[in-house]
Amino acid sequence: MLQVANELFYWHGIRATGVDRVAAEAGIAPTTLYRLFASKDDLIAAYIERAKAFYQEWFDASARSGGDVPRDQILAVFDAIAEQVGPEQCRGCPFLMALAEFPDANHPAHRASVAHKSWLRMRFGELVRDFAETTPVTDPEQLADYLALVMEGVYASVQALGDGGPARNARALAQRLLEPAMA
Repeated sequence: MLQVANELFYWHGIRATGVDRVAAEAGIAPTTLYRLFASKDDLIAAYIERAKAFYQEWFDASARSGGDVPRDQILAVFDAIAEQVGPEQCRGCPFLMALAEFPDANHPAHRASVAHKSWLRMRFGELVRDFAETTPVTDPEQLADYLALVMEGVYASVQALGDGGPARNARALAQRLLEPAMA
């Protein structure tokens, strides 16, 4: 059922997708759905938490695919995102979309999305600190922020301009940011 909710919320919007539609496409009665989730907000929170878990696993696996060299780990994340945002498989960042749909900082979807964005920034910080052990970096925190901004830019631009738009340059920009003169 969460897979169905994920597909519907991601591709059609959270507010635009009713609980009855989720239940119908999952092949269950709405009452069954409400036994599992007391409200739509609870279902939304479960959707965001599930998306966070999948994304964080994807990010870490992508970094590990770069081997033992921190620079290669960072670039491997940008290689992976280039594949992730291909045509027909990416509408943008589900967390940015949730933040847009739920601007109230007290809403569970908003809080979970902010927590995920904080986690992403922290992970880039860890990768940059490892990178800085072998490469001079003037301001590791700033470099981590730059890398996070590049990633956010991919998601922000891909929905309107596709993976052939500015997103296609994300890895090259990340690589340039990691050059010793830039770092």
